[in-house]
Amino acid sequence: MRLERLDYDKIKIFLSFEDLRERGISKEEIWMDVPKVEELFREMIREANEELGFQPDGPVVVEVFSLPVQGMVVIVTKAPEDTLEDDWFDEDFIELKINFTETDAMIFKFDDIEDVIQLAHRLHCTKINLAHLYRLNDAYYIHISQDDVERESDGLLVLMAEYGERTSTTIHRLEEYGSLIIEGRAFEQLRSYFPQ
Repeated sequence: MRLERLDYDKIKIFLSFEDLRERGISKEEIWMDVPKVEELFREMIREANEELGFQPDGPVVVEVFSLPVQGMVVIVTKAPEDTLEDDWFDEDFIELKINFTETDAMIFKFDDIEDVIQLAHRLHCTKINLAHLYRLNDAYYIHISQDDVERESDGLLVLMAEYGERTSTTIHRLEEYGSLIIEGRAFEQLRSYFPQ
């Protein structure tokens, strides 16, 4: 389990499928109202408090995004203070509102645009129909559709990992905080902009 603070009232938790298996939770159970899932969320909040100083003073909203191969990304957001009612809130209680989304894409992070350009030239024989290029916090991100990944098989993942790394950053974060540099056929356009 990896934790990252996104804002003063928001954190991101990455759970691998191995993390879930260790706790006896299946991928399907993560959005069910079962005691072991509630305990998992309480454990995540306790760990976030210890590691990041994230201490909810009331209800939290929990959004769960399933990544096809990697695991799950959990975004936990504190509810605004003006929505709290002091007469009902118990500090031992965490109200969970869970939204589940399964993403149909993979995201890779690159430290330098040169790495993305070199990768684009290495991929000249592949038919990747949908790849978007984003920039966020001095890093570059390629968002590839799951259909392209499955069609090109493991060879694509190996090549991508040679130049960048898989990331748990979500498309929602890229769309909200990042800049879309190339929409659609990013590799094809990079090859045309930067010929060898």
